[in-house]
Amino acid sequence: MMTFQQFIDQYDYSGSIVLLEGKRDVRAEDMEALTAIGELLASRTKHIVFRSGNAPGSDELFSKGVAAIDHKRLEVITPYSGHRKKQNIAYTTHDLDGINLMEEPEVVYGSKLKPSLVKAVDDYVQGVQNKMTIKASYLIRDTVKVTGTNSGIPKATFALFYDDLSQPKSGGTGHTMDVCIANQVPYVNQEVWMQWLK
Repeated sequence: MMTFQQFIDQYDYSGSIVLLEGKRDVRAEDMEALTAIGELLASRTKHIVFRSGNAPGSDELFSKGVAAIDHKRLEVITPYSGHRKKQNIAYTTHDLDGINLMEEPEVVYGSKLKPSLVKAVDDYVQGVQNKMTIKASYLIRDTVKVTGTNSGIPKATFALFYDDLSQPKSGGTGHTMDVCIANQVPYVNQEVWMQWLK
């Protein structure tokens, strides 16, 4: 199991991007820990930029912790311009509307990890707007958080997740974990990072 000091030694360098994200539904007894790990990470590192998806729940709690220490090292990737604007406390925001996905074949391909997603992702890229393409925009956003883009968003180097341990790797969080695996981005869930708070 990776220790907190091992994490710092390996990932606190200029250009390092650490993804902080997970489930929208957070157990009441875990909420404080998500903010606390954000604070700990930001206070004990110098170089890491922390990336999130600006979603309610885990993303918001992690981000509050980071921003309490250094909001300039917090960035978010959003599924569209103005997404949860009032709750966005990041210093830097990249929205999917500002990314030309026709020039990002790796992102598009990486968003189709399950056959059920292929049509919705392709339709979104072609400009179709419906219930399924709205869902696809969130999954593409999740892919970009990990892979970055050709147009200048760097790839993540590591990720911390808050997962539903009773249904691990499900939904959008599971998709993002799968994108991490496909792109050799190492990650840990709360079974590891909660130990760092002790």
